[in-house]
Amino acid sequence: MKTVTHATLDQIDRRILDELVKDGRISVAELSRRVNLSKTPCQARITRLEKAGYILGYRAVIDPKRLGLSHVAFVEVKLSDTRKAALTAFNKAVRAIPEVEQAHMIASSFDYLLKVRTKDIADYREVLGERISALPHVAHTSTHVSMEAVKDDE
Repeated sequence: MKTVTHATLDQIDRRILDELVKDGRISVAELSRRVNLSKTPCQARITRLEKAGYILGYRAVIDPKRLGLSHVAFVEVKLSDTRKAALTAFNKAVRAIPEVEQAHMIASSFDYLLKVRTKDIADYREVLGERISALPHVAHTSTHVSMEAVKDDE
C-alpha cells in the first residue's frame, strides 16, 4: 500500500476527508457515490488515510448543553517556571482535569489558554480555585467567560 504524504494527497483523498468531516458515519457506498469512486477503491483510500494518520478516529459530537454543561470559560494561565520539566508536569496534570476541554500552549504574555466547561459559574469557580490554580507551577490565571458560541466546529 502506497504511503500518503501531504504532497501525495490528491483531489479524491481531499474530498473523502471533507465528506468524513461532515459525516463520520457516512456509509462507504454513499461516500463513494459523493466522490465518484467505486466502493472498493474508496474503502482502500479510507484505510490508507487512517494508516497514514490523516484520519485520527471517529466520534459522536455531543451537545454539552443537553448534559447541563452550558458554562464555558477561557482561562489564561501564566506559569512560574517554563523549563521543560515544569511544562511536562503542567501538561500531565491539566490532562487529568475533565472540565478542561482544551489546553493550548500560547506564545503570548501568558503560557497556556484553557477551555473549561462546567454547569455554572459556581462550579467553574470551584474548578478554578481547587484544580486549575493547584496545577504545577501556576503563578496567575485570568478568566474570560463566553457569553455565546458564535462558531464552534470542534
